[in-house]
Amino acid sequence: MTITIYGIKNCDTMKKARAWLEGHGVEYAFHDYKAAGIDRGHLEKWVKKTGWETLLNRAGTTFRKLPDAGKADLNEQNAIALMLEYPSAIKRPVLEIGGGKILVGFKPEAYENAGLGG
Repeated sequence: MTITIYGIKNCDTMKKARAWLEGHGVEYAFHDYKAAGIDRGHLEKWVKKTGWETLLNRAGTTFRKLPDAGKADLNEQNAIALMLEYPSAIKRPVLEIGGGKILVGFKPEAYENAGLGG
């Protein structure tokens, strides 16, 4: 099973998620989308599976600092454009598990329910 965790290296939630994976012997690849960026194809796939409302981190500093015009009239296409321009506005982590499963955010029970760390 191929597992890739997407996020930002220094994010506290990312550190917890990575520590959980490592503590449960789960091998994974890490993609830092602040350093390496993220492509439209990934975002569109994630949005299709989870919804843009789940993927967009409206509680984060990046989103809150945006001008009101950038936050107005959000829809799927606007949210994807926003996340492409500001990858820090993507909720973290995004975990891709082989077979097309996507988990957004870190909840140990969700990782366990997905069959990780068994």
